[in-house]
Amino acid sequence: MNLSRRSFALSLAAAPSLLRAQQDNLRARVKIDTERTIGDIDPKLYGNFIEHLGRCIDGGIFEEKSPLSDANGFRKDVLDAVKKLNVTLLRWPGGNFSSNYHWADGLGPRDQRPPRLEMAWGTVESNRFGTHEFLNYVEALGTEPYICANLGTGTWTEAQQWVEYCNSKEDTAMTRLRRQNGRQAPWKVTYWGLGNEMDGPWQMGHRSAEDYGKFALEAAKLMKWTDPGVKLIAAGSSNFGPGSDWTGWNRTVLQFLNQHADYLSLHMYVGNQANDFGDFVASSVELDHRIKTAGGIIDAALSGQPGNRKIYIAWDEWNVWYRARGNQERGRRILEEHYNLEDALVVATFLNTFVNHADIVKIANMAQLVNVIAPIFSNDRGLFLQTIYYPLQLFANNTRGKALELFVDSPKYKTRRFDDVPYLDCSAGYDNGTVVLNVVNRHPGQAIETEFELEDKQFTGPVSVSVVNGPDIKSENDFGKTLVKTTEQSAAADGKKLRYRFLPHSYTMLKGKVS
Repeated sequence: MNLSRRSFALSLAAAPSLLRAQQDNLRARVKIDTERTIGDIDPKLYGNFIEHLGRCIDGGIFEEKSPLSDANGFRKDVLDAVKKLNVTLLRWPGGNFSSNYHWADGLGPRDQRPPRLEMAWGTVESNRFGTHEFLNYVEALGTEPYICANLGTGTWTEAQQWVEYCNSKEDTAMTRLRRQNGRQAPWKVTYWGLGNEMDGPWQMGHRSAEDYGKFALEAAKLMKWTDPGVKLIAAGSSNFGPGSDWTGWNRTVLQFLNQHADYLSLHMYVGNQANDFGDFVASSVELDHRIKTAGGIIDAALSGQPGNRKIYIAWDEWNVWYRARGNQERGRRILEEHYNLEDALVVATFLNTFVNHADIVKIANMAQLVNVIAPIFSNDRGLFLQTIYYPLQLFANNTRGKALELFVDSPKYKTRRFDDVPYLDCSAGYDNGTVVLNVVNRHPGQAIETEFELEDKQFTGPVSVSVVNGPDIKSENDFGKTLVKTTEQSAAADGKKLRYRFLPHSYTMLKGKVS
């Protein structure tokens, strides 16, 4: 695919920070050694998130009166698209919503559930989609649930009893209530969040790091005493704004929770407000820095502690989000971001970064699943797949096993925020004789000729090639229009070597057998 003159001009106009003197062919080298591993790629890196926000749940995955829905009220077309994403962990009910959600409101016959003023996003919550509906949806998907408890306006007992209701097999008031509501066997929900974004002044029940640490510790004790098998996610940093002390927040929280938390939650959203393509597609450089910093804080928190505990990072909210922000954050039709090709490339670089930190990042949840800053967009007649759907789908269905530490020698460029950004952003997975290489070409106008060399094995046949690209960096999908999608090709490998030419502004997955 060659860039048209219009496409090349558009790419460069949107990329003032890129070096523009390239007329010669750009070349790169990548070395692969299947014994140089970073860590196990946890399938939960490919999780997602649904919140009672806008049209994500009500009007997204759940539409009781729609002819497109099943008997449970689940949209069948949405469910099918979600299944193809291979979502491995689904977080619910929020998000900001969770900080004033009282889970008992979502029990019992739907018509008898109390509607409540919803203060996070400025609506009325019907409570027609509650614990049973969520866990039934998870079972329909064949995935795992992740429930975020209310540590904003909620109580320790409320969090404890939610675990008891979902997980206990004993004969108690909570388990009798569960059985009365139609569920005999416990669901055994493993992953539980200790609140959401408690470092943010925007959060209902916002506390200082010390106050949150003390409060969350008591909730954690009760939850683990109810079910010792649960894994708890502490609310780490989401506020990286001016004047925030995000590293101090994490240090303080872990002082209290280092013997009870299993994960530290971090959130990150990025955008291209400056219309600077080169800087925007380098956003994962900041993600990489934050992962390394948080990993050091976790190591410090566990230093000198008894036992051999591990605390991992749960990057349980992440995405591109900047157009549908500000004054548009109240009401039912909100946060409905429409994505273009450059957003999809950023998503691919974030996934590369999670894989490249597979030793410490074990959970990641794209926010959110449908309509609200989401890879799937629906109306009352159908849906379309946004540009960001395609890289997530490729990663989730193919990149598994061991993350490999690659040697990458790529041309670089400078942006207003970062020095020496490689044009090629790469990750790799190795599983049972199959190597998967994920490569983003950040250059807006030039292909990059690349030679891959296996250090310890050989390719045993042709390599499948999946490319996500479009006519130009601003290409979007819509109902009846798919400009950005995955195309399939193949490439010939020669023993230890594979040569491939990565197109401008593209994400490419190479997958081949080796021995």
